[in-house]
This record gives sequence, C-alpha cells and structure tokens, in this order.
Amino acid sequence: MARPLLPLNALRAFESAARHLNFSRAADELFVTPGAVSQQIRLLEETVGGPLFKREARGLQLTPLGRAAAPLLREGFERLMDASSLLREPPRRRQVSVSVTPSFAAKWLMPRMDDFHAAHPEIEVWISADLEPVDLYDMAADLAVRYGPGGYEGYIADKLMGETVLPVCAPSLMKGEQPILTPGDLQHHALLHDVSDDDDPSRPDWSMWLKARGVKHPDARRGSRFNQSSLLIEAAIAGRGVALAKRTLAQQDLASGRLIAPFPDGSEAVGYAYYVILPRDRAPTPGANVFAQWLKKKAFEQDDALGEL
Repeated sequence: MARPLLPLNALRAFESAARHLNFSRAADELFVTPGAVSQQIRLLEETVGGPLFKREARGLQLTPLGRAAAPLLREGFERLMDASSLLREPPRRRQVSVSVTPSFAAKWLMPRMDDFHAAHPEIEVWISADLEPVDLYDMAADLAVRYGPGGYEGYIADKLMGETVLPVCAPSLMKGEQPILTPGDLQHHALLHDVSDDDDPSRPDWSMWLKARGVKHPDARRGSRFNQSSLLIEAAIAGRGVALAKRTLAQQDLASGRLIAPFPDGSEAVGYAYYVILPRDRAPTPGANVFAQWLKKKAFEQDDALGEL
C-alpha cells in the first residue's frame, strides 16, 4: 500500500526554512507570518517524531534528519513547479514530421520554410533528411518527399515537380581568358559530376550531354564527383567548375545570381520527378494534409515561374 504523504503545507514550510535557514525569510517567500511557518514546522516535527532544526549562537541549523530530508524535498517541489508550469501552458502546436532527401531539404525546402511558418504558425514541422526509404506506417514520419519514377506501392504519391538537368557555373567563369560562350568551351574548364544514388536511367551524364551537342571533349569523365546534389551545386557556386545540375535544386541560386546557366538550350528533361508521399491505408494527420497542400502550392509556383523564363 502507498505510504501516507506528510502534510504538504508543513513540508513546504520546512523546505523553504531549510533553504533560507531563517523562518522570517521563509514566511516572506510563502506569504505567511513567521509564526505560521514555526507552527507548520512544529507540526511536522511532531509527526516525524524528532527535531528538524536546532538553534545555535550562529543561527538556525538543520539536524541530521533535516539535512537528509531537505534536498529531496527541494527536488520534489522543483518537479511540482515544472509540472504546474507545463499544465498552465497553452495547448501544444500541431506537429508534422516530414522525411526528405538531404539535397531537396537543403536546396529547395529550407529556403521556403519561412513562408510556411508565416502562413501556419500553429504547426511545428520536424524535418528528417535521409536517403533511405521511409516506412510511413511505422509512424517514422507523417509524409515524405522523394525523387523517383513514381508508383510507390501501398502509398498515395502525388507528383510535385518534374526535373531537368542543365549546365550551371559561377558568373566568374563566364569571363577571363577562357569564357564559356559555346558548349565547346567546356573543354577548358573542370566538369563537376552528380553521382547521387537516385538510379535515374534517364539522366544524362556529361559525356551524353556533350555528345548530343556534337562536342568532342578530350575526357568528359574526369572531374570532381559528388554523391549529394547540394554539394555539387555548392562547388559550382564556389567556381570550381561547371556542374550538370538538377534545375529544381539549382533554381534558387540561379534566381539569386549565384549561378548562371551559360547555354539557353542546355536543359534536358529526365524521367524522374519529385513526389509527395502519404500512407494509403491510414488517414493523414491534419498537419500532414496542410503541409502536403503547401508543398503542392510551392511546386506549382516554381513550375509557373520556370514557364515564364
């Protein structure tokens, strides 16, 4: 059986007096009189069968029993205060957990998240950036965004955006002794390669892209390789060469001028696309529904902007 709890007011008076070693300061803290504190402590001492304080020339001191009990009571009251604060807080905001690939998170999603927070301050978004397939049925995430061929069995997969690849580089590479004016000029510059593990058979590599334009490059397979599309784009921004990049991920940097697409006809469409994925046999949470609709809105805005270029 549970042991009976000692009188709570008496315990509170003792804890405060033990912390201050002064009945008057304890009384001020508890908004009672010193006599009330003294009375509560006397009641507690009678209940436990021994003194908790002793009076000495240097002031009030704790007995061994008081010294043993005081820190435990202090911790207990601190936890009670924490629980009280928690109960007084307004209801927690709705949360939505989103699984996305790292490059999509860094180059497309995160630059737009301020817009979502401004439109939906009541929703907390938890972002998990990983390349592994996610099982939405084990509650690892509420929804996911993946780049692939579509047809995700057991899930609802709505297409967000198609994808194209195109050469991009820092503006500085358009100048100097070997400016990039035609695809043939690429033989004078380092080529940067995207080797991210997306298994997209329709995505051209540099050899394919150059061959389609009748350019004989001495060695189109040489150059730095990056297993994350975001790293490839950052290397291009730093002026380390020309990247054959996914336009969706490079678009923010193209719009800001940090990157330039040197060839007006350099884009090639690929077969893969970005999909927002929800479980088919489990109703999505309200937060997941809101976030999925926002993703579609942002994707439509980007497609619309690209169509005007």
